[in-house]
Amino acid sequence: MVFKAAAIQMCSGVDPEKNAADMARLVRDAAAQGATYIQTPEMTGALQRDRKAMREVLRDEVNDIIVATARGLASELDIHLHIGSTAIARDDGKIANRAFLFAPDGRQVATYDKIHMFDVDLDNGESWRESSAYEPGAEAKVADLPFGRLGFAICYDVRFPQLFRSEALAGAEILTVPAAFTRQTGEAHWEILLRARAIENGAFVIAAAQAGLHEDGRETFGHSMIVDPWGKVLASAGGTGEAVVLAEIDIAAVKAARGKIPNLKNAREFTLDTVPGLVSGAAGGVAA
Repeated sequence: MVFKAAAIQMCSGVDPEKNAADMARLVRDAAAQGATYIQTPEMTGALQRDRKAMREVLRDEVNDIIVATARGLASELDIHLHIGSTAIARDDGKIANRAFLFAPDGRQVATYDKIHMFDVDLDNGESWRESSAYEPGAEAKVADLPFGRLGFAICYDVRFPQLFRSEALAGAEILTVPAAFTRQTGEAHWEILLRARAIENGAFVIAAAQAGLHEDGRETFGHSMIVDPWGKVLASAGGTGEAVVLAEIDIAAVKAARGKIPNLKNAREFTLDTVPGLVSGAAGGVAA
């Protein structure tokens, strides 16, 4: 199966309605260029550091404007539309960082809640505590689509290779990493992580990203990217502003890559033995 995929690069602000309109414009652009699978970035609906202000615009998925707009676009444009994620109010009062996948008939195919929370302290005082606002997911997810099997992840998940390996072992041929990577971490690790996940799993990786300076003051790295199973970057965007990144995906390349390097089949179970270290003795000798 050969199809055209698109990764939509955005610079989402704090207003979900404006972000929904921007998303719709970019998705229509991608569809007009022949894309039948289109992915948007993490937090398509809003990037908002003010937790109180975020809760004021937060909705459940039945009433969320990004979800409603995406459902309509998928049906209107006859595409598979993957909302990389948006903030959703859960029934228990908590917030989910949730991805959505819609079929060409507007049907909701799957959702995925981000598993790994971005709780980090970086250089120059940059600090993030995603777990203070969001409830982590607990279930990996793959979905069968007409053009192949797709595995879900969101942003910081990319640093946990076991998630992608589990999806690849479940047959995923396309791995997804919609993101809002910080500029600092993106400059250091974004491309190499995406290429590594593609190579070690013999899978395509599609990663739509947020890019530029946002209304809430954060700066994201951009460089939305599509990588093939051999680790080759098929298409990428710049580091600022909107973009539509397009590439032709030939699922046969997955079988070819896994045939050359069959590491999924060659993996073996093993045990781990920790050998005690040697401690220096008082007289310069060693003791066990």
